[in-house]
Amino acid sequence: MSDVRHGQVRVHGILSNSHKQAARVALSFAFPFYGHYLRQITIATGGFIFTGDITHRMLTATQYIAPLMGNFDPSYSKDSTVQYLDNGEVFVVQWERVRLPGKESAGAFTFQAALHKTGAITFSYRDIPLSLDVISSAEHPVKAGLSDAFMVTTPEGERQKIYEYHRVDVDTTKITSYSAVEFTALPTCLQHESCELCLSSDQTSGCSWCNVLQRCSDGMDRHRQEWLDYACSEEVYEWLQLWGFLSNTDVRTDSSTKSHVLANTGLIAGIAAALVLLLALILLALYINYHPTAASPLYLIQRRKNYWPSLKFQKPQPGYTEVEGDGHEKDCIVEAGPC
Repeated sequence: MSDVRHGQVRVHGILSNSHKQAARVALSFAFPFYGHYLRQITIATGGFIFTGDITHRMLTATQYIAPLMGNFDPSYSKDSTVQYLDNGEVFVVQWERVRLPGKESAGAFTFQAALHKTGAITFSYRDIPLSLDVISSAEHPVKAGLSDAFMVTTPEGERQKIYEYHRVDVDTTKITSYSAVEFTALPTCLQHESCELCLSSDQTSGCSWCNVLQRCSDGMDRHRQEWLDYACSEEVYEWLQLWGFLSNTDVRTDSSTKSHVLANTGLIAGIAAALVLLLALILLALYINYHPTAASPLYLIQRRKNYWPSLKFQKPQPGYTEVEGDGHEKDCIVEAGPC
């Protein structure tokens, strides 16, 4: 961050002097996160970036980019800062010399997250004075990695549910001073802009095309609500007809017709089995939707491999106050210290 060739470094004045605060920052480029292009993110004092559009009480639970999430308090020392830079190709956030309440004497942490225009993400750790397994998560979750989720509204429209559809956890035992982690973005269904590419690309799997939305998706992304509202999962039959799987007008001899009928019979049986499976999944999703196991108005369902257990949070999530408005921050060069 001290290399001026990377661009001008900004020290966020409020975050650098606050505890459990978060501030939104606009990006100069569209950053692809799980196939969704973000133009703004929310920087939190607790060592993570929130990528969601709606700030809620479960800020630390989903939709984050976390090099090292923890109960960091930059207000403890004037030397502690939250800095960032944006040079049009990469956006970097650095938590500089931040300390943990109750463990201030153990030393200061310095680490950063870099969001590249290509979609790659890197975590870099300069100073990690404590082994992470001795840091308590009683007051704040301690974790590192990525998470994304979608929010859907119940049919009654009375409450919203958050579904974490993907998460990557970094082994915290591997996080030490002068270590780094690099994430490479994989292709997603959302990148396909036509029905043909959506259904035939060998870079992705499980993709379906929604004619109404003109969108390619596997149904598990931030546009899940629209996917349900426009009944995109019910267009399978239309897709099969579009690609000619359910029609054939060629004139054939008796023998060729018989073989063709047998081939079509096998194909139709396979399609029928797929439709039955799809219907079962839809019914399962509806059952989960109408039979929530938690009474909280906002709760989380996490996906682990091939099942979706429901989680009810037994302890309150740490509350973050969002810094309102622009103009609260000042531009500083890192060497000059905090504003």
